[in-house]
Amino acid sequence: MTTQVVTRFAPSPTGYLHIGGARTALFNWLYARGRGGKFLLRIEDTDRARSTREATAAILQGMAWLGLDHDGEVISQFERAPRHAEVALDLLAQGKAYKCFSTQDEIAAFREAAKAEGKSTLFRSPWRDAEASSHPEAPYVIRIKAPLEGKTVIRDEVQGDVTIGNEQLDDMVLLRSDGTPVYMLAVVVDDHDMGVTHVIRGDDHLNNAARQMMIYNAMGWDVPVWAHIPLIHGADGKKLSKRHGALGAQEYQAMGYPAAGMRNYLSRLGWSHGDDEFFTDAQALEWFDLSGIGKSPARFDTKKLENLSGQHIAVSDDAALQHELAEFLKVTGAPALNDAQNALLAKAMPFLKERAKTFYELLDKAAFALTSRPVQVDEKAEKALTVENRTLLAQLTPHLQNDSWDRDSLEAKLNDFAEQNDTKFGKLAGPLRAALAGRAVTPSVFDMMLVLGPDETRARINDVAA
Repeated sequence: MTTQVVTRFAPSPTGYLHIGGARTALFNWLYARGRGGKFLLRIEDTDRARSTREATAAILQGMAWLGLDHDGEVISQFERAPRHAEVALDLLAQGKAYKCFSTQDEIAAFREAAKAEGKSTLFRSPWRDAEASSHPEAPYVIRIKAPLEGKTVIRDEVQGDVTIGNEQLDDMVLLRSDGTPVYMLAVVVDDHDMGVTHVIRGDDHLNNAARQMMIYNAMGWDVPVWAHIPLIHGADGKKLSKRHGALGAQEYQAMGYPAAGMRNYLSRLGWSHGDDEFFTDAQALEWFDLSGIGKSPARFDTKKLENLSGQHIAVSDDAALQHELAEFLKVTGAPALNDAQNALLAKAMPFLKERAKTFYELLDKAAFALTSRPVQVDEKAEKALTVENRTLLAQLTPHLQNDSWDRDSLEAKLNDFAEQNDTKFGKLAGPLRAALAGRAVTPSVFDMMLVLGPDETRARINDVAA
C-alpha cells in the first residue's frame, strides 16, 4: 500500500510572506495536491519575542491570495512545547540523551583551549557518560548522544546524496535549562506527529537535516524524504534582498499581478518542465516533480513575471478577472467600483485584457469606461480638439442617430463620414479618443463606442463639440 504524500509549509511569523517562502509553499502545495496528498500549515512561533499575530495574519493572507489552501487547522509550534519536551525526556529515559551540567563559561573555556591547540571546537560534554550519582544539584540541559563514528548520509531528491562525517556532529541540546525545547527538536517532533512524508524546504536547511536525523534515528521514526531547494537570487546573482525591490507576496498583489501569473512564475523559479514557460494550474499540478528542481539558485526576473502575468490575464475568465480586480482595489486602498462601472467594465473586459500585464495597466485602459461626464481631457488629447475638429464632431452626431450600433455599422458610418468630409478615419480618431476617453492613447474607438452605447457616446461627443 502506497503511503499518502503529506507535505508542510512551516514559516516563522516574524514578518510578511517572503517571496522565497511563497515559492516553498507553492512547491509543497503542488507536490501534495498533484498526488492526492495533504498540504499542512504549521506556524513556527517558538520565538515569542519576534513572533506576532500581525505577521501570522500576513502569511495567511499571502497564501490565500496565491490560492494555496491547506488541510486541517493551522498548527502552532509553541502550543506543542509539552509534546516536544516529552520526546526529550523519553530519549533521556532510553539512555539516548543525557543531562549536561556544563556552564556557558566552561563551554567557552573548552572552545578557547581547543582553538589554541588547533583542535576541533565542537563541544564534547564531560557529562555524556557520567553516572547519575555524580550529578550535582544545578541547572542542566538535555543533550542527545550524537554518533561518534561513521557517516550520516542525507539522501536528498534535489541535492543528491550528501555525506557528513559523524565526528562533525555535536551532542545537540534538546531541552534548555528552563525546560523549553529547541527549534531542532520541535521541527522533528512536529513533522513526525503530523505524518509529514516529504520535507521540501530551502537548501539553507540542508545542514540541519543531519542533526535532525539523529532524533529520527534515536526515536526509531521513519526519516522523511528530503528535498532542499536552492534559494532565489536577484538579477545580479546575489541573495534576494530589499535592494532588489519587493520581497513580500502581498507587495506583488498590490503591484497588480494576478495570482495565476504569480503561481506560474514562482513555479518556474528553480523548477522546469522541458521548455514550457506558460502553463495553467492544472498542468503544473500534473507536471510538478522533485526531479525537475535544479541545484543552482534561480534569478528573479521582473520582465518574465510581467510577461507571464499578461498571458494569464489574457486567458482568464472575465468574471473571475473582475472578481480578482475588486480584491486588488481593496488591498491597494482604492475605492470599489460602483454597479454602473462594473457593468461597463464587464462589457469591455474581452478587449481590455488582451494586452494588459498588470491590473494597473488593465484599469488604465479601462479609464474611459470608469469615468463619468463631463470627461476631463488631458493636455495631450486637448491638442486634437482644434476648432476644426470640434466642428467635425458636431457634424458627426446626427450620423449616429439610427438604431444600428454594431461594429460593422459603426465602422461603415465613420468611414463614410470621413470620406464625405474629405478626410480619413485616422484623422477623425484623435478627436474621438479625446471626446470618449479624454486621452490620446486609448483602446479602439469602435470598442469604446460599443461599450459606452449610443446615448453615452453621443453625449460625450456633444460635450466637446459644444
